Amino acid sequence: MALRMIDFGSPQYDQMIHLREEILRRPLGLHFDKKELEEEKKDVLIGAFDDDRILGCCLLSPVSDRQVRLRQMAVRNNLQGKGIGRALMSFAENVARDQGYKTLIMHARKTAVGFYEKLGYQQVGKEFIEVTIPHVVMEKTL
Repeated sequence: MALRMIDFGSPQYDQMIHLREEILRRPLGLHFDKKELEEEKKDVLIGAFDDDRILGCCLLSPVSDRQVRLRQMAVRNNLQGKGIGRALMSFAENVARDQGYKTLIMHARKTAVGFYEKLGYQQVGKEFIEVTIPHVVMEKTL
């Protein structure tokens, strides 16, 4: 498995969109719109690959000079629980740290809180609804 940054608009980015659509959006009856994807030009796009096939992905979106937000974490359904998410998180944290960020935050789906807690993230604030399902804000000092 290779972890690497993805260029916006590349064939790897197209794979990333498809994976996120399949794992994160379609089950909720949601789809990306062009404007939403256009906003990702400023994000750090990260993927886990087996040769040229995407296995998982996430995005880092700047919030401030000191804080970055993890978004759109997805791993192929048949590969969840095999360490790909953990590897993506470690890579994303290192990228964020290398770019000078001090804190990584996220809106975590309630069902994923345990996964992030095992990686040192703490829940902050109360549960809220986003994209039709319960989420909580989680954060970690890098």
